[in-house]
Amino acid sequence: MEPAVDIAMKFFDACETGKGWDACKAYCTPNATFSCQAEALAGVKTVEHYTRWMKGTFDLMPDAGYDLKAVALDHGRNAVCACAVFKGTFTGHGGPTPPTGKSMHTDYAYVMEFEGDKIRHLTKIWNSTYAMKQIDSA
Repeated sequence: MEPAVDIAMKFFDACETGKGWDACKAYCTPNATFSCQAEALAGVKTVEHYTRWMKGTFDLMPDAGYDLKAVALDHGRNAVCACAVFKGTFTGHGGPTPPTGKSMHTDYAYVMEFEGDKIRHLTKIWNSTYAMKQIDSA
């Protein structure tokens, strides 16, 4: 496996299993940036903040997990892309509404841009509105 892909997949798994920044920071530059055009993540600008947000997701959906669909390396741009389906059931407390017991299956992609052997920027492509409607109480 290519080194960048190995690092990206270690980061991806740590992030997507809710391990938080402490488990993810070894794979990132200290000030790694984050972007996502999803309403739920509008204020998140760093990878550190995002990994903490993801960790909190597991308080709301303790059974959460992911199915990895594809991974690709772009040598010219020094980037790794990963596509997956995030899934979980809203049974935990602490969210903006009481748990609904409803499940979510939501497609998303990461584009992880590298600086040397560390992730310097992460773009998440995700439709949070569609995802949240799946677990909404309405």
